[in-house]
Order: sequence, then C-alpha cells, then structure tokens
Amino acid sequence: MKPYRIAVLPGDGIGPEIVREAVKVLGVVAERTGVRFDLQEGLVGGAAYDRFGAPLPDHAMQLALASDAVLLGAVGGPKWESLDYSVRPERALLGLRSGLGLYANLRPVVVFEDLIDASPLKPDVVRGIDLMIVRELLGDAYFGKPRGVRIENGRRIGINTMVYTEEEIRRIAKVGFDLARGRRKKLLSVDKANVLEMTELWRDVVTEVGRDYPEVELRHMYVDNCAMQLIRNPGQFDVIVTTNMFGDILSDEASMLTGSLGMLPSASLGAKTAM
Repeated sequence: MKPYRIAVLPGDGIGPEIVREAVKVLGVVAERTGVRFDLQEGLVGGAAYDRFGAPLPDHAMQLALASDAVLLGAVGGPKWESLDYSVRPERALLGLRSGLGLYANLRPVVVFEDLIDASPLKPDVVRGIDLMIVRELLGDAYFGKPRGVRIENGRRIGINTMVYTEEEIRRIAKVGFDLARGRRKKLLSVDKANVLEMTELWRDVVTEVGRDYPEVELRHMYVDNCAMQLIRNPGQFDVIVTTNMFGDILSDEASMLTGSLGMLPSASLGAKTAM
C-alpha cells in the first residue's frame, strides 16, 4: 500500500505539544490498520519567521503541496505581535489555505458530560450540545481586493473588500447541506442580508442549493442574532454554514460552550487535500 504523505507543521505556542501527541495517534492508527504514513516536518508561523524571516517559507509551501494532507498545530503568539502585518505568523494560515485551495473549514462543537463544568454557561444550557460550524475560507474580506492602508488627501484610510462569487457560495453551501443530511437534517445559514448586499447574494444562492436537498430543513439567521442564540439556546443548532468573517467569530464564540478553544478541533478541506 502506498503511504500517505503528511506534512507535519507544529508551528508555535502549544502547537508542537499538540502535534507531538497527534503523531502518536497516527502511529497507533498505522499499527492497527496497516495504513502507512510518511511524515515530513516543516516550519511555519513565528518559528519559521525566527529562522527564515518569513512565516511561510517556500520550502514549507512546497512540502504542503506535495503532501496528501497537512497536520498543523498553531501559529502566532505575543512574541510576534509587533511584526509588520505582511510577516505576522498568521499569514502562514492564509497562505496555506489559498495555496492548497482549502475552501471549507469544519468546526465540530461537542460538550462532553465529563467536562461540562468547564463551560462558563449553566450545565442545563450546554448539556448534549453537538453542532458543526461550516465556515467558507477563501473569500470575504480576508482575500477580497482592493485592500490595504493608503494615504488620500493627507489622511490614512484602511480598505478591505467583502466579496463572494456565486460559485464560491454554492460549493460551501453544498458542504453544509451534505453534512446536515448525514446528521439531524437541519441547516442554518448565517448572513447579514438586511445590510450587506454580498450576503443578500449569499442567502439567495444558499436557498437555491437547498432545493436539491428537500429532506434538509433550511433556516436563515442574521449574524448578530446567531451570536446571541449560541449563548441563549445552543441546542437548537445542528449545522451552521456561514461566511469567512462571521465563521471566524462564531466558531470562537462557540468554543465557550465547551469551555476552551482548545476543545474545538478544526479541519480545512479542499478538492484535493486537507489540513
């Protein structure tokens, strides 16, 4: 059997510690199933900046491109917060997502009974929570253009552009519907269609895709209401699909249902590879 090639990128902070344990798990998987893994390690994030002057060196990107999947720890930390935006450790994440075409981020949020007291919310609010947040990863203000800080009429202005194509919305909507079909058949699409034209298109396209999934109940909700409902009544949710920016915020908020962001694993999926 041909081995699966895995690019191992421990990163910064707690990343190396987490990845070290994850590699042990892969070892057990290989031992029990006969599946073979070829693990190749590289540096990204602050660790890569300290050694090479760049958060995502070319050789790390090439390693990722040549692999079947990427095992990533974490990037960033207080040590590098004063760096210029262009070389901050977080740029490694955006570069990997873009370079590998990773358009769908999955964040499962599960509250385990033995750890229920870790949540700052009341046990009767979070007990039994099992939801999935599907975040689009390659559009929105994170990648839209024009962007940057420039001088106009002697004043600095900062610009980021929220943009999605119909195709980008359609493919992430399908991920959400497919997941919901295999779970409790409930999909919530989160937008701000009452204010942002981009998410008006988002709502329209998600609704169109939903016609191909008649067995899945589709609801729409404005992001501010969703942020409130995640704390008020999280048990109402099964699968949530949303934009890059809203997904970034909501998934971190949802981590407090479990008590820690460290309790939320994350998978970023593309057409050919995953991280």
